[in-house]
Formats: sequence, structure tokens, C-alpha cells
Amino acid sequence: MDKKIFLEILSSPGCYHCAEFKKYWESVKNQFADVEMRDIDLTSDKGQEMAQKYMIFSSPGIIINGELFATGGVNKEKFEAKLKELSAPKQT
Repeated sequence: MDKKIFLEILSSPGCYHCAEFKKYWESVKNQFADVEMRDIDLTSDKGQEMAQKYMIFSSPGIIINGELFATGGVNKEKFEAKLKELSAPKQT
């Protein structure tokens, strides 16, 4: 059984990098069927709480499985490699 991967994008209205990341995610999400994405508005109470918890000072904040992956900008190759690593079956 595949394990779900949780991707949270903390974004703010009018944020260019946030919009670019969301557009990029739309173009690759079909490669990552086990990823569940949530877009969280940084200006909301939940967004502010998460920004403090993860020390996010620039958007977007990218959180994968509860761990901060990147803020401000995202290296797409590293991002995809991380999702592939998490998607791979564990070797025993």
C-alpha cells in the first residue's frame, strides 16, 4: 500500500513565486499520485501559526510531511527528487 505524502504550500495573495510554484505543481502533480497537496493562505490564522512554527519569512513556504523543505523559491530538481525518494517503496 502506498504511503501518502503531505505537501503544504504556504502562500500569500499577490506572491509571484507562490503563483509560479502552484503552476509548476499543476504541471507535475500527475507524476506524484500519492501526494496530497494543501494550499494554505499565509494571511489566515492557520497560515500565521504555521509561519511561526516553521520560521517562514518568505513565501512560498513548502512543507513536506511536516518538515520545512524550502522558502521563497524552490529548486525543482531537488523538490522532485525528494518526492520520488518519499514515494519509493522501502527496501527491507
